[in-house]
Amino acid sequence: MGRTSDAKDKILSAAHSLIEQRGYSALGVAEICSTAGVPKGSFYHFFESKEILALAVIDEHWAAERREWEAVLSGDTEPLQQLQRLFEATEARQLAGKESCGAVVGCMFGNLSLEMSNQAEAVRKRLQEIFEEQVELVAAAIGRAQDRGEVEVDDIRGAARSVVAQLEGQVLFAKLYDRPSELSSLWRSCLALLRVREDEVVAHA
Repeated sequence: MGRTSDAKDKILSAAHSLIEQRGYSALGVAEICSTAGVPKGSFYHFFESKEILALAVIDEHWAAERREWEAVLSGDTEPLQQLQRLFEATEARQLAGKESCGAVVGCMFGNLSLEMSNQAEAVRKRLQEIFEEQVELVAAAIGRAQDRGEVEVDDIRGAARSVVAQLEGQVLFAKLYDRPSELSSLWRSCLALLRVREDEVVAHA
């Protein structure tokens, strides 16, 4: 077995890369271990099953991504600018993925939702929790914009769910068409969704 200090990290890193590029179902434990460069026994020393590993990868991925979301959706900038930066960061991430992997990889959470939501209850529930956390982060920004009189929405949380759904849908289109530019229309769509005042549309165009 590989050194305890790095075998688990190698497995997580290999699984993360493989799941992001190819999905979950097509992967086997042997391939993950081969990519990680560790014996198969190391896998079962750290993870009871491939599903448990998938949950660990999901948690690791969201921990990093949540830090990015929190950094973008905070600070002294105006809340609408924070939302705009979130969309720009998402487009930049997909562009970087295409440059690195040769194709748009999309959103791991969206990809796994489509692939696994009807197969693994624990994964489905964890993905639900992550999307709800995303909604909460976006809702906080929309609420701040509402307090400033910049947007007009009747249901802040409902609007936030629509923004997250729109973001996820455009990432799916970017993956489908293999074009990160599919995300370039997100900001205008968001402004319309939030019924942003005309002067604010000009200011944030």
